[in-house]
Amino acid sequence: MPIAEAVGLVFSVKAHEAYYVPVPEKQDEATALIHEFKALLEADNKLWIGQNAKYDSTLMKWYGVDIKGPYFDTMIAHYLCEPDQRHKLDYLTEAYLDYKMVAIEELIGKGKTQLTMRNVKLEKVAEYAGEDADFTLQLKPILEKKLEEMEMTDLYQSIEVPLINVLRDMEFEGVRINPDFLADYSKELEKEILRVEQEVYREAGGPFNIASPKQVGEVLFERMKLPYKGKKSSTGQYVTDVDKLTEMAEEHAIIAKILEYRKFSKLKSTYVDALPTMINPKTGRVHSNFNQARAATGRLASDNPNLQNIPIRDEAGREIRKAFEPRSEDHILLSADYSQIELRLIAEISGDEAMLEAFLSGNDFHKATAAKVYNVPIEEVTADQRRNAKTVNFSITYGAGATNLSRQLGISRKDAKDLIDQYFVQFAGLKRYMDETVAFARSHGYVKTMLGRRRELRDINSRNALASSNAERVAINTPIQGTAADMIKVAMIHIHQAIKEQNLQSRMILQVHDELVFDVYKPELEVIKAIVQDKMPNAIPNLKVPIEVGIGVGNNWLEAH
Repeated sequence: MPIAEAVGLVFSVKAHEAYYVPVPEKQDEATALIHEFKALLEADNKLWIGQNAKYDSTLMKWYGVDIKGPYFDTMIAHYLCEPDQRHKLDYLTEAYLDYKMVAIEELIGKGKTQLTMRNVKLEKVAEYAGEDADFTLQLKPILEKKLEEMEMTDLYQSIEVPLINVLRDMEFEGVRINPDFLADYSKELEKEILRVEQEVYREAGGPFNIASPKQVGEVLFERMKLPYKGKKSSTGQYVTDVDKLTEMAEEHAIIAKILEYRKFSKLKSTYVDALPTMINPKTGRVHSNFNQARAATGRLASDNPNLQNIPIRDEAGREIRKAFEPRSEDHILLSADYSQIELRLIAEISGDEAMLEAFLSGNDFHKATAAKVYNVPIEEVTADQRRNAKTVNFSITYGAGATNLSRQLGISRKDAKDLIDQYFVQFAGLKRYMDETVAFARSHGYVKTMLGRRRELRDINSRNALASSNAERVAINTPIQGTAADMIKVAMIHIHQAIKEQNLQSRMILQVHDELVFDVYKPELEVIKAIVQDKMPNAIPNLKVPIEVGIGVGNNWLEAH
């Protein structure tokens, strides 16, 4: 069962001209017609220009056609040039060709009367599809020039374009999910939800709708008279989002229980109950979409379903990973995870000697940080000191100030400021990097990753203090997070290539932040381990800081991780 059915093929090789080929509704006939074009589509001496080429290439793979590329993808090209903007074709044609395209709603309608493309008159579909192909062709030279002007042609051709087929193949493989495990876990979560619900009712003095933010606010701050810190929303409601309630959770038991209720409810509805409905009946697997044109930092995003947001720090969330299994008894899952990659890249990019020394010595980095900040021998660092240092390590790079840090650590703002000041005394190279990066952004209007990914910062010199401080945080963080994103993409390309070259049966099936997951044919386990241990640490060669990759195997994702 393909991700969608092909209704037609459309080609354009000259501006203002396009050719539309209708595809029959019967799938055997559709496959036969598409295979008439197989030799053309699989030729590797053609440049395929597309808008979101991965979607088209994935659809063709379901019909048994393997488009090898190379590609020029207008969506990806625009994403590289303008990562904070929209990248849909209608936006691009209006912005660069000064033309307003026919909206899809004009063709198929919307709501209950909405048609499918197959129901629309052939002439209208041909005109609509032809317009898509024609304008994609016309956008190519414009975006090609923009990439050259922004010095990102090499990044585009060496990372983003090869990644298209890597992601296509990963999506096509999908991942096996055990629906019976999730059905049992759903019942367990239901019991937990009911238990917490009763505890909340006891604390509140009666039942109410815990899922209603309005009722939660009224119960907490009017019925129970808990002190409310902050402004009400524009509609006059109390703000009861996660951030606001987390601030108060340690002081009031009922709030911690409400957060627990929300957590269990979200896990149940978003993942445990939803994932089984997304299993493709033909493959028995879940085929997530990996979007390379969404996160402005360069990170990949996952949707339908979003597998990157499954919680890992929380036991209830981790349990969901047990449902992710190898495809057969002959296979095992392998998880490979970059260790503290952003912190290591901060040390590399900033050149801070103390940070580099901590990583080169092989010590626990957070412990080493605590020893410096608190001026104690590393063996005398307490658990609280390490925890504080860990929080500072991650917070500083995201531009967190004393107020934010005091909230995270549960300490006074003054103590948080003293901690930050002492941190920068010990890591003067990091402070210098941050100051120089902001200064560069102010004078040039952008920042870059180590591999040349660029992000424009239009608010960096804004008179609005909030806008400019937000842009400063983005300036500091983008080279770090963006380089980490580039690094795992390069690793994925090289691993995918090695698997193909060695004609292995094992497959890469998931990418989640700094982690790759493989469905490994058991006889190939040591081969895959060797490939991963070579390609992941060396994705960016000649770094001063050591790059570590943790590898685990197991009969489910949690066991492997």
